[in-house]
Amino acid sequence: MTDDMLDLARESQRKSGLTNVEFLKGEIESIPLPDSSVDVIISNCVVNLSGDKDKVLAEAFRVLKPGGRLAVSDVVTRGDIPSDVRNDVLLWVGCIAGALDEWEFRNKLAAAGFEAINIEPTRIYKIDDAREFLTGKGLDVDALANQIEGKFMSAFVRATKSGKGNPCCAPTCCAP
Repeated sequence: MTDDMLDLARESQRKSGLTNVEFLKGEIESIPLPDSSVDVIISNCVVNLSGDKDKVLAEAFRVLKPGGRLAVSDVVTRGDIPSDVRNDVLLWVGCIAGALDEWEFRNKLAAAGFEAINIEPTRIYKIDDAREFLTGKGLDVDALANQIEGKFMSAFVRATKSGKGNPCCAPTCCAP
């Protein structure tokens, strides 16, 4: 988070009267918290901005308590994406080029130690959406739009850090 983002978050916290919230300045690849200290990690379209997603997921796993949950919203892909799109810096900043394929995301989560992995599409982008985010990027919109139809989606990505001896398989089946 930037200093401006932290100021805004703290002002919102003050206005809402919340006392059980803390905001820290840090980087997603190096979370400034001790091991096993967090119940839930949430984010909105941040994982795909990192160049080292394995480190991000390993850090998330490290700071989660046993039984802790990862619940993020991100852009995820399905199938092959043209290299022109993957390599374009403007699309990287716009949350497109850095998106993981859903199976690669699942594999990376599992490699980090997560269980009960679920990727739930919330919106699958169509040709008109592709035309909108490709226009003005110096790419051949007509050639690429058909190649990426339905291959990008917004999704909820959920996973848990198993607790020792905890038979839980989803957030709704565990007692608090």
